[in-house]
Amino acid sequence: MLFISPTEFTEEHLDTPSPLPTMADSMDIDDSLYSRQRYVLGDSAMQQMAQSAVFLSGMGALGVEIAKNIVLAGVKAVTFHDCKRCEVWDLGTNFFIREEDVHSQKKRVEAVHSRVAELNPYVQVSVATDVLDENTDLSFLKRYQCVVLTGTKLSLQKRIDYFCHSQQPPIKFIGCDVFGICSRVFCDFGEAFEVSDPTGEEPKELFIQNISQGNPGVVTCMDSRTHGLQTGQSVCFKEISGMSELNGTTHQVTVLSPYSFAIGDTSSFQPYAHAGIFRLVKMPKIFTFAPLQLHTIMLALDAFLEQYARLPNIGSVSRCARGCLSPLAAAVGGIASQEVLKALTGKFSPLQQWVEAHCFNVDFGVCRGDRYDALRACIGESLCLKLHKFQVFMVGCGAIGCEMLKNMALMGVGLSRCSGELVQFLECYLLFLDITTAAAASLEINPELQIDAHLNKVCPATEDMYSDAFFSRLNLVVTALDNVEARRYVDSRSVSNQKALLDSGTMGTKGHTEIIVPYLTESYNSHRDPPEEEIPFCTLKSFPAVIEHTIQWARDKFESAFSHKPSIYNMFWQSHSSAQEVLQVRIILHTMEGSFQVIKLLSRRPTQWNHCLALARLKFDKYFKKKALQLLHSFPLDTRLKDGSLFWQSPKRPPSPIEFDLDDPLHPFDTCARLKLLTSTLRKITKCVYLYQHIETDETVKKPDQLKMTVSSEEERQAISQLQEAINSSFVTPERLRMTPLFFEKDDDSNGHIDFIASASALRAHMYAIEAADRLQTKRIAGKIIPAIATSTAAVAGLVSLELIKVAGGYGFELFKNCFFNLAIPVMVLTETAPVKRTQIRDDISFSIWDRWTIFGHEDFTLSDFMNAVKEEYGIEPTMVVHGVKMLYVPVMPGHNKRLKLTMHRLIKPSAGRKYVDLTVSFAPEVDGDEDLPSPPLRYYFSRESESGETA
Repeated sequence: MLFISPTEFTEEHLDTPSPLPTMADSMDIDDSLYSRQRYVLGDSAMQQMAQSAVFLSGMGALGVEIAKNIVLAGVKAVTFHDCKRCEVWDLGTNFFIREEDVHSQKKRVEAVHSRVAELNPYVQVSVATDVLDENTDLSFLKRYQCVVLTGTKLSLQKRIDYFCHSQQPPIKFIGCDVFGICSRVFCDFGEAFEVSDPTGEEPKELFIQNISQGNPGVVTCMDSRTHGLQTGQSVCFKEISGMSELNGTTHQVTVLSPYSFAIGDTSSFQPYAHAGIFRLVKMPKIFTFAPLQLHTIMLALDAFLEQYARLPNIGSVSRCARGCLSPLAAAVGGIASQEVLKALTGKFSPLQQWVEAHCFNVDFGVCRGDRYDALRACIGESLCLKLHKFQVFMVGCGAIGCEMLKNMALMGVGLSRCSGELVQFLECYLLFLDITTAAAASLEINPELQIDAHLNKVCPATEDMYSDAFFSRLNLVVTALDNVEARRYVDSRSVSNQKALLDSGTMGTKGHTEIIVPYLTESYNSHRDPPEEEIPFCTLKSFPAVIEHTIQWARDKFESAFSHKPSIYNMFWQSHSSAQEVLQVRIILHTMEGSFQVIKLLSRRPTQWNHCLALARLKFDKYFKKKALQLLHSFPLDTRLKDGSLFWQSPKRPPSPIEFDLDDPLHPFDTCARLKLLTSTLRKITKCVYLYQHIETDETVKKPDQLKMTVSSEEERQAISQLQEAINSSFVTPERLRMTPLFFEKDDDSNGHIDFIASASALRAHMYAIEAADRLQTKRIAGKIIPAIATSTAAVAGLVSLELIKVAGGYGFELFKNCFFNLAIPVMVLTETAPVKRTQIRDDISFSIWDRWTIFGHEDFTLSDFMNAVKEEYGIEPTMVVHGVKMLYVPVMPGHNKRLKLTMHRLIKPSAGRKYVDLTVSFAPEVDGDEDLPSPPLRYYFSRESESGETA
């Protein structure tokens, strides 16, 4: 490379494939790449990023984390700057540097460049390797919208920040560092940085119960719903009957209670009648930044770095700054990356100074010249060795799981030479991820790892494979799951086997971690989140009030028409394969639920594309015209309830029948062009006779079982006739009698699933005068998509990995921390874990969720022997013994006292090879009339020898 004067600064484009056009070129967002992130940032912010360029200096542990995150986010261009060459040290801190890069003395930025560029083909990645110092002409920075410095001495940070701050408009400046167990992030976005959306929370709409006439007027929420507003915020109103002057207006609120707020003078308005909706109006906020200032605790390190051009040597607790804790770099990298995105988009509230330190008990060892020296400098020799020996059970390898694997690879968790291991499970079969790919990527980062990758689900069905014996060899369980049910199951297995568990999750910019340690903390199952609020059946069927109701209705119609009914249809033919058997319909109709539906489907089975269009046309009239006519027939617009109030008032909306119109792009279930080619076919479809039916209005009524139908004799006769006709038709073969169920898949835009739901939902919304959702919002709600972004994923994985170190070190209760953060606000809250609770049985007998009692029996061991053994071993006599759902002994049950003489083998009837069972035992209360007292799980071994080589 030619020598370049230090007063100049050049940018190099290495030989990598040309990137695809950026999003900014077409303003078209690639949903296959950005689908989850779009729900976090929104399309406007995404497009702003796609027009922005970033300069990032420093390709150490923190710099490469930021590089990864902002390239994944989708900026237009990024320049990586670094002057250092790859060292062995980097192998334990930089996940994109390989051993061959160290051996060839490649520059760090050149080693990292191509591997980061592969993450996102839409981002233009270039490098710069010139010295950046006090003599450098900084005018080259004017081409960037944001400058990020890592590993840069304080005087240079101040000079660059001053230059960026003085530009018009200001160049956004971020300085961040990780020094051993300490970190800092500083942002300067100028003197007047406008944020369009400070919180990122989606404004919710709430129905109004009443608005008073007065000064001030008081708005009360319907059904005692909490409004979640703060004094000074603004709301807009719509759909109010009576006090219509408020419709379309915006008012600042003064909160009076969780359910009411004041909006100013309404005394001159018309009296409020009914209905109405209010919605929070998001207002822009201006943030002001001062030039670079630092916390005092970091100034000494900066002074040392200025004087000696290096950090202090390793040797005492105060001198671990030269080390690097890769999980801390990951966490800070996620936080700093989110600040970059804020700087480019004005989305979310920016950070205004932050510093963090993590505490570890350190026994410093010597530098060994290997990839773990940076870690040793922070946590010590013995703890580092414990990590190498760890056996970790990793469940799930989605975004968080892959970040966790990366962190564990850098730290050397589970090395083969130390008999450690990472057992990695893919809990859900993800569409775009091969678990072996994740394992292979981890081995590229650290070839010393021992990884055993599995594609099996961890669930009750696989307990024979992943038994207690399997769990017994583990040190730790780490979950990266996306559903509560799976979390609860893995937690229960961890608790029953006394294994620590690290749980985490994200939703958009929010993240949480939960640390579960045997005998110290509560478990995941110790707390219960409130159940998800279900939409009442009558609301879904007849009285939708908000767009979520119409989307759920459309999703239900998809499942019923294309998945549920075809599946039952196929089950019918699989059970009745011969024509002679099928023709015994009179018997089948009364012995097989759903048979009439099968015959109904068969009679309407389309054989041509025109038939499909005809069916769609009939469905249109059924759902969007005749349904409305039926409702208005049953409940005319002037219908009143017993108390005299109108039936059709908020939140109930009266429907309006929709006449099918080929020229309306919303009406066809297929594209307009294709339907218009078959116009003559559609217009020949005759109208059906329509019978009015009972309409359910009780919100407590559950959805009926659609399979249990009342079939009249006339319907049965017609069904038999239709079935006979179909069976006797020469063109009908067994294969033609089958249907192919369509199982909902939200991420394949070519399958038409979301298109169907979006169209059906929009039509129903139009029928009920509900504001329709766009396709993206419909996809999120129908697919129950959890918004995700790489920044919060990296942050949560880094925080969990820090707690993993503490688990390996056997730290005390007070050092473990749960965390909740929201990078949008931004806020991070570290709390102590919940201490384990103990249940008192007697004054001297208690237990926690982590305890397990054990009794060893033998072939002739009776129930009476078991009861006596429990009393002798634990000082209390059982009054009830239960195995699963089977009651082995309940004294008040007839004949149960006779069971005392029976052997445990006979009572339990264990399967072949079963070594033990877990029983539930309870005890008599000390005071008559109180409830029986529980015990911890009691494991009964059928023989003492079976304790070794356990089989659950």
